[in-house]
Amino acid sequence: MSQRTFGQTTIRIVQGDIVTHAVDAIVNAANVTLLGGGGVDGAIHRAAGPGLLAACRVIEEISPGVRLRSCEAVLTPGFRLAARHVIHCAAPIFDHCPSEGRAHELLAANYSACLALAESHDLRSLAFPALGCGVYGFSHADSSPWALAAMRDHALDSTCKIGEIRMVLFSEDAAEAWRWSLDNLEELR
Repeated sequence: MSQRTFGQTTIRIVQGDIVTHAVDAIVNAANVTLLGGGGVDGAIHRAAGPGLLAACRVIEEISPGVRLRSCEAVLTPGFRLAARHVIHCAAPIFDHCPSEGRAHELLAANYSACLALAESHDLRSLAFPALGCGVYGFSHADSSPWALAAMRDHALDSTCKIGEIRMVLFSEDAAEAWRWSLDNLEELR
């Protein structure tokens, strides 16, 4: 495990399964429908049980089949998870972004939206997966500096009340890329 503290917030990089973390909220790498899917999204839905799907179904559609836009976040109960809540956000798809720099800015905005939502609900501990990595096309090495900078910037805001942010990576290779970025955050981006 690697960790650094910014302000009163500790950011930790851990390898493991996000659904087992007993925090105020875990973040779901959701799709725009909020109705489950593969990867982290599917694992969270399976672990939370049918109550999570039911809670997502009642979120009003923005357009047919779309309940969530990229760079926005919504909160549901955690149901059977160790976490009390789930924050859902839909990362941008790397290949659909106009430029690589813009893609990473949008990805960072997703992390910021989740942190702002957590603050608005007085949540003090969060566990994030690597948003956008996997089928959405972001690499761990390229996205981790942007995500960690968004977390650091939020933590350094004088109004931040979040005490712990965990980045939970399923594979050791992914965790190592995030550890390296956390250790070298000042030199990156």
